[in-house]
Amino acid sequence: MNLTLSPVQHSVKSIRFIRRGEVVNLGNVPPARTLLELLREDLGLTGTKEGCGEGDCGACTVVLGQIEDGALRFRAINSCIRLAHSIDGMALWTVEDLAAPDGSLHPAQQAMVQCHASQCGFCTPGFVMSLFGMYQNHVAPTLGAACASLPPKGGQRLRSAEAGAVAPTLAPAGEDQPITRALAQEELSGNLCRCTGYRPILDAAQHMARLPPAFVDASELLSKLELLGHASHAQEADLAYKLPQTLAALLRLRAAHPKAQLVAGCTDVGLWVTKQHRQFDQVIDLTQVAELRRIEHPAGHVLIGAAVTLADAFAALVTDRPQLHPFASRFAGLPVRNSGTLGGNIANGSPIGDSMPLLIALRASVVLMRESGQRELPLEALYTGYRQNVMAADEVLAFVRVPKPGSPHPHPLPLGEGVQAETGHPMQPDPLASSPLAGAGRPEFLRVYKISKRYDDDISAVCLAINLHIAQGVVAGASIGAGGVAATPARAVQTEAFLTGQPWTLATVRQAMAVLRAEFSPIADMRASGAYRREVLGNLLERYWLENRGLQQINLESFVLQERA
Repeated sequence: MNLTLSPVQHSVKSIRFIRRGEVVNLGNVPPARTLLELLREDLGLTGTKEGCGEGDCGACTVVLGQIEDGALRFRAINSCIRLAHSIDGMALWTVEDLAAPDGSLHPAQQAMVQCHASQCGFCTPGFVMSLFGMYQNHVAPTLGAACASLPPKGGQRLRSAEAGAVAPTLAPAGEDQPITRALAQEELSGNLCRCTGYRPILDAAQHMARLPPAFVDASELLSKLELLGHASHAQEADLAYKLPQTLAALLRLRAAHPKAQLVAGCTDVGLWVTKQHRQFDQVIDLTQVAELRRIEHPAGHVLIGAAVTLADAFAALVTDRPQLHPFASRFAGLPVRNSGTLGGNIANGSPIGDSMPLLIALRASVVLMRESGQRELPLEALYTGYRQNVMAADEVLAFVRVPKPGSPHPHPLPLGEGVQAETGHPMQPDPLASSPLAGAGRPEFLRVYKISKRYDDDISAVCLAINLHIAQGVVAGASIGAGGVAATPARAVQTEAFLTGQPWTLATVRQAMAVLRAEFSPIADMRASGAYRREVLGNLLERYWLENRGLQQINLESFVLQERA
């Protein structure tokens, strides 16, 4: 399919992606056009719905397929805030693409029907697409779907038998099922339903595996994506929307275009388009820079590229620290985590960004790069004010370095270390080399707390991460990151200093609670009052003490709601 849209002021290259097994080639798409606008207004694919326009409701969910480490990776994403050009070289599925040519439904659709999981129907396409992503990532691998074949045109699946209108036989909720109840709840948290209720939708998520299977020919699609990638990379450099493939190319582009808008997953920049109606003359998209999409493990650290999605970045952190899983799953919904990047969340600098308090408590550092060199600094030293940072116009936040458990940085960090090249501190020649900020290992007791009005898929009023090293009843080291209580994500330096060297007793904790509350002057807004935020800060430190002493069942995440049949 070839389609040329209305001309725009700035020349842009064509967007090329695969849909229904064929290459779609779209020309003259404005750089700030969203994927949802492209689907509904340009391609007439109105099954994808427009709801909130900010990645919150999930009605606009579509699924992208992309080559990662030689394999096909499926991701459900919000099309309303994703820029259309960002899917260049990928495969795309919308809700129109799931049924077979003969009209038989995909298991994601059939399960919704059989479990009576749709009422008004507006949110249903988004739920179906999230279910399709879950099916491809969790159910299909258990069925050996990677080797199955597709019809050559039109359909995206091959059924082994007709589903038929049969009563649902729900899969048991045991851990041996490809989709457990907990997994369904977690991965559907980014899709909101106002009328049906979630029980039948969760039933549908588990029921998919009981239906006749549907397959995507991964081998054929991988071949087409590889060919498409070569063809896309061979195109002449575009003047308005730039998709560099290498770190060197990105740094050259940033040096040449310091005023261009940098984008990654667009989970915040997309709101500038949909809510503030901003337009961009030039965009540099770093999500396809190969070096920045990697997660490396140099000695004692995990090095996360700035273009690594939040979903993958949190998965890497959870591998080393399993206690972080509940917090990671509460960072927005899965479609947002599938698009948003760790580097973007940090560089955005929002005082309520959830990743930064955690990373501050982990003594993470960031690597800033430009054509002339690079520098490394503690994450909290990146910020100078509300959404302001120390990066030069031609610098890019390239990597995030996080110490592994038992290997935090020295405390306290030497003032200014790694912050400015002018100070004389040597810049690291290789981001994979040992960090100048790394220190001797020691155990940690880490907890991170998110307080929000809604448990899932909501923005924090307060986020507090506490990481203490307690040896022989004394606080030998303290690292505390806070969000939502200042103009920037911040380190609680006064509280850290007070705790360090003190006996780990309730009396010490009570005094530290007062220090922590006095250290910040949070504002009042629609999420919480300043007084509430100060009170919560101290309460969370007390919760940390109770958990450290072994008290359980004091977090909402440990509460299990018993469903009725």
